[in-house]
Amino acid sequence: MTRRAVFLDRDGVINKAIVREGKPYPPADLADLEILPGVPEALARLKAAGFILVVVSNQPDVARGTVRRETVESINAALGERLPIDEFVMCYHDSADHCPCRKPKPGMLLDAAARHGIDLASSFMVGDRWRDVAAGHSAGCRTVFLDYRYAEQQPAQVDCRVVSLLDAVPYLLS
Repeated sequence: MTRRAVFLDRDGVINKAIVREGKPYPPADLADLEILPGVPEALARLKAAGFILVVVSNQPDVARGTVRRETVESINAALGERLPIDEFVMCYHDSADHCPCRKPKPGMLLDAAARHGIDLASSFMVGDRWRDVAAGHSAGCRTVFLDYRYAEQQPAQVDCRVVSLLDAVPYLLS
């Protein structure tokens, strides 16, 4: 049986991103964490359809020293308690580290696929930034872009463009 996954960026897809000057940022701590509307329902529907749900997220503020790794892990734990997520995979590096896991590189998706026996060609990457979409394409997944019209680079090409994870569910299930 083919194992299919939906890879999900965290901030801006699962939980609300803090937008400053048109750019999204992760919540600074647990007090700022807010699950986006429709996310519990969307994830429940995807899980019921047999998808493995893997959160893949760049968290460069850890490398930059502005957020502690424990803070990121506590946010993940809180999300994991409330949502049917199978695994959280984080990249704690910054761009200058040139690691293979930092999106737009596909390392986090490839590693999770190897661990879970996931068929990437029948899987999806859902994100709200160009790096998410590029990582999904590099890994061989179909991509969904949540378009919040951030004041930054947009993805070159996407398979599906929507405004929320819940809006993406019909495409993901089709």
